[in-house]
Amino acid sequence: MLTQLRSIRSKTFFVSILWLPILAAADPEIYWPQWRGPHLDGSSRSAKDLPVEWSPTQNIRWQVNLPSWSAATPIVWGGTVFVTSAEEGFIAPSRYGRSKKSGPSSWTKKDKSPASKKDNILLLAVNRRDGAIRWTRTVGDRNRVFRKQNLASPSPVTDGTRVWVMTGAGRLTCLNFAGKEVWTRDLQAEYGPFGQNHGYASSPLLSGGQLYLQVLHGMKTDEPSYVLALDKLTGRTIWKVDRLTDAPLESPDDYSTPIMVTTNERQRLVVSGGDYVTGHSLRTGKEVWRMGGFNPKRERFYRTIASSIAVGGTVYTTSTRGRPFVAFRPNGSGDITSSAAVWQNDLGSDVPTPTTDGKRIFVVRDRGVLNAFNCRNGSKVAEPKRLEPGTYSASPLLADGKLYATNEDGVTSVLSADSLEVLAVNRLEGRTLASPAAAGNQLFIRTAEYLYCLANKR
Repeated sequence: MLTQLRSIRSKTFFVSILWLPILAAADPEIYWPQWRGPHLDGSSRSAKDLPVEWSPTQNIRWQVNLPSWSAATPIVWGGTVFVTSAEEGFIAPSRYGRSKKSGPSSWTKKDKSPASKKDNILLLAVNRRDGAIRWTRTVGDRNRVFRKQNLASPSPVTDGTRVWVMTGAGRLTCLNFAGKEVWTRDLQAEYGPFGQNHGYASSPLLSGGQLYLQVLHGMKTDEPSYVLALDKLTGRTIWKVDRLTDAPLESPDDYSTPIMVTTNERQRLVVSGGDYVTGHSLRTGKEVWRMGGFNPKRERFYRTIASSIAVGGTVYTTSTRGRPFVAFRPNGSGDITSSAAVWQNDLGSDVPTPTTDGKRIFVVRDRGVLNAFNCRNGSKVAEPKRLEPGTYSASPLLADGKLYATNEDGVTSVLSADSLEVLAVNRLEGRTLASPAAAGNQLFIRTAEYLYCLANKR
């Protein structure tokens, strides 16, 4: 009888172990499924017990060496972490070093001679438990370097069954979790060359059964920008619409990622860049409304990098060099520029995308100043906080009651989200452009050479 009872308990435990991941896999909230996380705003409401302090000898669960640097953020689902990388190409990204004359955030090429002519763009699947690489797949080629960006810059996206990855060369690939290719598209071959000054870097947005991509350009092409919706299972084009702008010279170029906003019980695709923010029908792609005022002086080099975020029915968009930073309600149709603004200031960011807890907007400016504003009226909720010196390209993470802000030198300031008190300053070696991600009790940070999994040691 005792033996039978032990057998029943053992089988029950085994079934539970199998069943729990299936239940968890249906809930994207507990993972980090795309670039700005489960809420498209750089926050996680489920991550708990995240580390405050770490070092090469403290709270590093594992680290895995990557083929090359990239600005792409790792994404997490179940027991797998997906991350893009690239082979070196003719000008090796890994040969960038720190220039002592130009300061800690300046990077110069040390050697132009090609050590390798390989230029493939890669997707890696990493075991979340121990950092072992499960598989590596080539998802593109023609890697090139554009200052802080290479063609592995777009972040992947997953629904827990498949993973989609876009390259800066325009190839979009769908794979299953075993690494088998399901389908692929080459957008440049189908619709013409990309024309951004510094190369394509927008990530796909996954919502419902559709993938959304934006190609906003103009510096090196006269072809119109466009927005595209694809069936996630087959890659079939559902709709493709031109996205027009009168922005001059480089100002049409955009490196952000689209988001969703719900107003009046209707969900719209929000596309930022080219001096405007536009809202599109999910069914047809038709532009429903357009918000202007993001390049008030009609400057010729007003390219957009940071993405918009949405809180409730309000959209928050920051412009080049953070001027202006506008909160607006996208109600109505047509040109809503004169009627939609809720508040604005000149304290936004250029490269980092803000994050929010639903009541406050947190903005890390490129030179390391943190601002926090009331979502409703834009008032400051605290005095500006000076972070560790350096240039900030990674977007901040809000999780477990803490803010994580990482500069290009791999230095992460951890602050209390309530008081903005600095709790710790942590350093990892290596140039860091990618935004951190959080899932469960783990924090993921990607430097030039490594992907780190950080967790409190028991």
